[in-house]
Parts: sequence; structure tokens; C-alpha cells
Amino acid sequence: MSVLTFDVDTLVAEARRKEGVEDLGDARFREPLGVLCEAYDAAPLSEVGRWILRAGLVHSLRTRLRTQEWVRRYPEVLAERVEDPIVVVGMMRSGTTLVQRLLAADPARCAAAGWEVLEAAPPLDADPSDPAPRIERGLAREAQTREHAPELFSIHPMHALEAEEEIVFLADAFLSHVPESGAHVPGYRSWLDAQDLSPAYDHLHLVLQLLQWQKRLRGEPVGRWVLKTPAHLGYLDTLRARFPGLHLVHLHRDPLETIPSGASLNTVLHRLHSDTVDPQRIGREWLERMGWTHDRALDTRERWARDATAPRVTDIAFRSVVADPWPQVARVYDDLGTRLTDEAQTSMRTWLDRRPPDPRRPAYTAEDFGLTPAGIAERFGRDNLFVSTDM
Repeated sequence: MSVLTFDVDTLVAEARRKEGVEDLGDARFREPLGVLCEAYDAAPLSEVGRWILRAGLVHSLRTRLRTQEWVRRYPEVLAERVEDPIVVVGMMRSGTTLVQRLLAADPARCAAAGWEVLEAAPPLDADPSDPAPRIERGLAREAQTREHAPELFSIHPMHALEAEEEIVFLADAFLSHVPESGAHVPGYRSWLDAQDLSPAYDHLHLVLQLLQWQKRLRGEPVGRWVLKTPAHLGYLDTLRARFPGLHLVHLHRDPLETIPSGASLNTVLHRLHSDTVDPQRIGREWLERMGWTHDRALDTRERWARDATAPRVTDIAFRSVVADPWPQVARVYDDLGTRLTDEAQTSMRTWLDRRPPDPRRPAYTAEDFGLTPAGIAERFGRDNLFVSTDM
């Protein structure tokens, strides 16, 4: 039996000892953390995998402790108004990263860079207006991942200085699909499907307030946030409840192209944590998860289409934004009712010219993950009312 156990009280005590403070904030995190700990203890993890995942839980708890302490010291953080965000959603490999980073290049917008996602809350003995040490650690983490986990970086590169998705902030509430992406945790997975994710979105809002406050300290302009994670697709109503004025940008791509890519990423993540990995089981579970997500998103979109108060949505086809992003960017700004300024266009073009090149990804087929084109097509056979060939 491993000496590395997943016990909530032990993890909490370790995080508190390392940070020197006690307040973890919203107590609703304890039940999901408990369910997740039980699932990890039952999972076929290697010793290295147990260490990695356990360290991740402690890191999440330490982030919560730091966040609450900064709010205690500076209550004005809670007065920060997170202006109606632009939220980019779509299945993995549907162009969400490109669109988020392109929109975030507008100086009038806000986004969390990779280093901010890794350390949203500064160490408690740090100057919150000086991000240099955290940026340095973020760059070091990027370099380490490139060197020691090149396959992972090739599939899901996380650049310290680029806009990054906020899935980590949801995971810090222990209510997310992150655990099932990297471990066989069927108990947690089925439990999660019946949960209200409001605590996770409340935590996301709090972290955005903290990040926004830090931007003001640094003298940076604070504008409308550009958020992005495929995870939002299954929880659009919860997202709307927390951010009622959001504008949704929904990317669409053929699942025959996106599903095997996600299965490939999850297989790599599982191999980081376990010596017994079944790519075909992972593929089947990923297909079902994305089908579940897709169904929920369409149900919500159909209801929103009949609701005059629902958020505005811009639908974009992957092939269109890859072929020529500018008409699609213009559509987003038109739907926002905002002028696309010369300054914004110049900044976006500069980003496109300088953006990191896409890494070479490993070759794979749907069959490598127990999937077939026919099976994928059948799972996603429901008509998508929001995708057209003219998009």
C-alpha cells in the first residue's frame, strides 16, 4: 500500500502549514474534494502518478488559501466588477485557442496568461504589483514541460506568456472534468454528472476579481475579459448565471477530427499517472463525455434561441477562421456592438505574425482509441441547428 494517501484533512493541514494561513474560503469545496480523494485512492495510479496528483490537490488548496488571504488584506478585491466576458467555447481542437488569443490581443481586452493560470494568487510574502518572479516560474515550467513531457506539450502546449484557458480555476474548486482526463476515476465522474457546478463558477469569478485587481496595481488597462475552455460547453446555464451579460463565441468542427485528438491527449495524461493504461477505454469514455457535453450544449442553445433575454452567440466554423480569421473577428465585434479599432487590428495582426508555431503532433487514428468514424458520427448524429456551411 502506498504511503501517499489522499486524505482531505491531511491535504488541508499540509496546505495550511505551507502557507501559514487557515481560511480556505467557500466550504463547498470539501465534499467534491472528498469524493475525488476516494476516487484517486481507488485508481490504478503509479507512485509517481500519486505524487503528481496529490501535489496538484495541495497546490489547489494553497491557491485557495492565498486567494482568501489577499482578499482579507485588500477587501477592495471584492469590489472589482468583472465586466460581461466574451467566452469562447467549442470542443477541443475546434479553434478555440486561436480565437481566444486573437481576441485577447485587442488592448481593450483582458485575459489570463499562462503564468497567471499557474499562480493566480501571489505568494503571501510577495509584492502583488510585481509579477516578475511568477513570470519567471511560468517560463521555467514551460521549458520543463517541453523537455520532460514533449508529447504532452505537442498536444496541449501551455505558453507562459500567451492567453490561456481558465479550466484550472474550476479545478481548484474540485468540480471539473480535469481528473477524468488524467486518471480512471469512474466514481468521481458519475458523481460529478449529478452536481451543480455553481461553486466552481463562483470561485472562477473570485479569481478573475483577484487577477483584475492585480492588473490595476500594475497600471494595466482593465477591459472585458476573454475567457475560454471547452469545459464550459456542458454548463452554459451555470456560466450564464454567474456572468449574465456574457457573449458566447461558439466554435464548430467535425467531431471526426476533434474526438481522436482529445482521446490522444487523455491517453498521454493517463500515462503520466499510471503504468496500466487502456487507450481504447479512454477513447470510449472521451467519446461519451464529449457526446454528453454536446447534447447539453445543444439543449441549452435551443432554449436560448427562444429566450429574448439570453446571451448573444456568435457561431464560427473552424474551417472559416483558419482560412481567413478577419471576417470572423469582424462578425464577433459586430455582434458585440463594438467597433473593431485600427489599434485592435494592428495588435491582432502582430500577434498572428509572432504567435508560437503549432508543434508537430503525434500521428494516431480513431481506431487507436477503440473508435470508428461510423461510431463517432452516430454519437453526434443529432442535427446541430447552429452550424451551417455558410458560417
